Amino acid sequence: MTIKELPESERPYEKLQIYGAEKLSNAELLAIIIKSGTKEETSLDLACKVLNIGKNNKQKNLRDVLNSSIDEFMSIRGIGKVKAIQLAAVFEIAKRMSKPVNSLNIKITSPKDIYNLLIDELKYERCEIVKLIILNTKNTILKIVDLAKGGTNFAYIEPKDVLHEAIKLNAPKIILVHNHPSGNPEPSKQDIDVTLKIEKCAKIFGIQLLDHVVIGEFGYESIFKIKNNGGL
Repeated sequence: MTIKELPESERPYEKLQIYGAEKLSNAELLAIIIKSGTKEETSLDLACKVLNIGKNNKQKNLRDVLNSSIDEFMSIRGIGKVKAIQLAAVFEIAKRMSKPVNSLNIKITSPKDIYNLLIDELKYERCEIVKLIILNTKNTILKIVDLAKGGTNFAYIEPKDVLHEAIKLNAPKIILVHNHPSGNPEPSKQDIDVTLKIEKCAKIFGIQLLDHVVIGEFGYESIFKIKNNGGL
């Protein structure tokens, strides 16, 4: 059955117009972006395949699909270069919309503030992202710096990379943040060891490392709280 053969109230375009976008499934929303199918498959069929890229028939959530490459989209028969680029563009917009509109002048009082600020941005990532939050004396954010992306181990971050921007701004306080793509925020021994190393180096320059927060999809951990060193 083609999309046109469906009742009007069940066609993705018409369904959105009648009931609103929130009533459509993920596949139906993607079908609207894909627009047309092939002789063998509808746009809805193709959308379902997009949602299951590389999952061997297991359900794939949108978090995974957001990070799919153009080549992965084009591996689906019926998804050509143009459709693949359109999908990549839409997913990039979705990720950018998850980022805080304005993180400056926000006061940080707890690890939960960090989690709430960055979870929407980091929860879609399949690789580790390391961020540095630079604060003034009142714990108000001056700047958020991306330190590294693509690694699988926080231990590769060197103290000089962490402290460079804070020293430039003559900032008194910093907070480290990184995500665990697995979803489990429990810090590794290496996470803890390198954090204490950075804390020691920061003190030499008169900079206080307030905490290192590890973010997972459904929670967070404060390394300083775990190590009983205070934290936020």
